[in-house]
Amino acid sequence: MIAPTDAKPASPIRKKIKKLEVMVADVVRETRDAATLLLFTGNDRLEYQAGHFLTIDPHQFPALERFTAYFEDAKGKREPQRAYSLSSAPHEDYLAITVKEEAYATGVTEYPPLLSPLLVFRTPRGTRMKVTGFSGPYVLPPDIESRTEHLVHLCAGSGAVPNFSILKHALATGLSLRHTFIYGNKTRDDIIFRRELERLVDEYPDRLKVLHALSRDADAERHGPSYRSGRISEELLAEWIPDPSSVVVFACGPGIGKWDRLRARNQGVEPGPRFLEGALAALADIGVDSASIHQESYG
Repeated sequence: MIAPTDAKPASPIRKKIKKLEVMVADVVRETRDAATLLLFTGNDRLEYQAGHFLTIDPHQFPALERFTAYFEDAKGKREPQRAYSLSSAPHEDYLAITVKEEAYATGVTEYPPLLSPLLVFRTPRGTRMKVTGFSGPYVLPPDIESRTEHLVHLCAGSGAVPNFSILKHALATGLSLRHTFIYGNKTRDDIIFRRELERLVDEYPDRLKVLHALSRDADAERHGPSYRSGRISEELLAEWIPDPSSVVVFACGPGIGKWDRLRARNQGVEPGPRFLEGALAALADIGVDSASIHQESYG
């Protein structure tokens, strides 16, 4: 689930909110635990920005009724809608979300995931659902071309979803930007949009560079020059961002969440940094101004 954490959007979000009944036209398996749902919307006019998300209410699914009731009893409150970033872009003829199944780990995760397993593994073509959209401040500012000519995408896991939408739209609409897409995952098989990113590099070789950092592959370089072993680090960012003072960065991935804070408080310690906190610290260390960083986290 993607949770917005950035600055206020340029225009009121309320005007963009609308409820849609959609049908799943196709399901594309991206990785073992992630899928893209292509959504047919009929004749509705879709006005959204690359980087926006929509929300889905779990109460509408009969298969989840008993689980939803149990979680509400256990938590003492109503289950909220879940937010999912759009992987489609406004210039495209379809609407799509890409969902990664949320993990459950005993002693680490407070509750098992409710909606993401259904969307990833048990939503066939023809499924109808209601969604609410579109919203979120994680979008390119209208004056982005006057701010920079080099946009850096810094992502991990499903944090690549809104950045993929932004990247596609910026390339397709001719914005005068160079893009560096730095993407952290455990293994090559965990890379969402891997083939699509390769295709975009082939199509826009002068405007796009992609680097995959694989934390659980000690020989990632065997996959090609776009792969490195290890996590995204200060050293790696310094290499791929030669002029930190001139870039704008869009960083998205797992960050410290409320359950991390609660667990740490119960243990009497500070919560350890996750991807986003580590990425922001590394960007600061190489000299990227915090005012030039847009961030979105989930956790």
